[in-house]
This record gives sequence, structure tokens and C-alpha cells, in this order.
Amino acid sequence: MRPRPPVKGRGIFSGTGIIVTGLAATCVALFIPVASYSNQSSTGSAGADVLNAQTVLTQYGPLSELDREFVTKVRLAGLWELPAGQLAQRKGTTEAVRTAGQHLVEGHTFLDERVRDVAAKLGMGLPNEPNDQQKAWLAELNAAQGVDFDRKFANILRLAHGRVFTVVAQVRAGTQNSLVRALADDANTTVLDHIEILEATGYVDFEALARDLTATGTPSPTATPGVVVPLTPSP
Repeated sequence: MRPRPPVKGRGIFSGTGIIVTGLAATCVALFIPVASYSNQSSTGSAGADVLNAQTVLTQYGPLSELDREFVTKVRLAGLWELPAGQLAQRKGTTEAVRTAGQHLVEGHTFLDERVRDVAAKLGMGLPNEPNDQQKAWLAELNAAQGVDFDRKFANILRLAHGRVFTVVAQVRAGTQNSLVRALADDANTTVLDHIEILEATGYVDFEALARDLTATGTPSPTATPGVVVPLTPSP
């Protein structure tokens, strides 16, 4: 018996085999990016879980960790910048410095009333004294006299406002809480006014300011629930 001749069209190199092989390769190519995306999604969801764990639901919208930090910073700013403004009103040697002091007193009197109202509605505790860095700044201003005071007042306060200004913008852009959003609007207006009036004194060293703004600020103290003492300018 003679051997059967090979049947055309069979085997991996036949037309059908090429089609099957191509389909298999396509499936593998599609699977790889899907698997990669799944891994990335898992990593991203882990970060989202951490963020959600730090967020508290309120009737005014979600309250994030950054929101709470911002509210605390607004209170802290008033605790030392209002007294600093009063020092400028008494010790400033130029009308521009004394005017800047007046703006600080008026602005933080208004903001402190706002932040205490917001914190009360959100069930947040607030500090009743400045942090260590702010106390050191106040001590430095208390010890300074004459033009030295004017220069230190303008530069220290301008540095502090520059640091908080970026926080205000970040919170205003991303917060989901309506109370925090409104507070950020008020803080933005007040801080910008203070920045401009401090620069108008003519004492701000912008080169040193740019350098100092890159340094890490002092962490805010932990606020505990309790009676929050309102800020009232002395006569």
C-alpha cells in the first residue's frame, strides 16, 4: 500500500493554523496591559482607602484631614498675628508699618470669629495658644525696637502669610465641605490683603523670603475639644 500524501491546508503553517496562532497572540497581548492596569488600580485604591479613613462625614460634606489642618491653622494664625499687629500699631516707626498692624488686627478679629463658628458646627477642637515657632516670633518682635522692629515685623509676618497662602489655595481647590470652602474664601481675601499691606511697608526682603519659604514649617499642635477663648483686640 502506498503512503497517503499529505493533506494540504493542515498543520501550524497552514492557513487555519496561522489564524489560530494570530488569535492566541492577540489574546496574550490584550491580557498583559489589563493585568498591569489591575495592579495599578489596586495600588491606587489602597491610597484612596487611607484618604477615606482620614475623612469624616458631616452634614456640610466630607471633612478631610487637610480640611481640619486648615481650620486649625486659621485659628493659630490669629493667636499670634493679632498680637503682632498690636505691637506694630504701638512700636512701628512709620505710618505704613502701623497701618499694616491695623490690617492684621482687623483681619484676624474677623477670621477668628469665623473659624470658631465653623469649628463649633463641625465639632472640632481648637488651640488656645500659638505653637512654639509662633511664640518665638512674638518674643523676637517684643524685643526689637525702632527700625529693627519694622524690618522684622514685615519679614516675619510676610513669611508666615506666604506659607499659609498655599494651604488656603489647596483647600479651596479641593475641599468637599461647604463650611470649609466658605472659610477658605474669607481666609484667601484676608491673607492676600495682609501680604499686600506688608509688602507696602518697603521692608520685605524678597530674596530671603523666597529662600525661607522652601524650609519646612513647624507642625501645628494637636487641638483638643474644649472652650475656645475668642480673640479680642486690647483697647
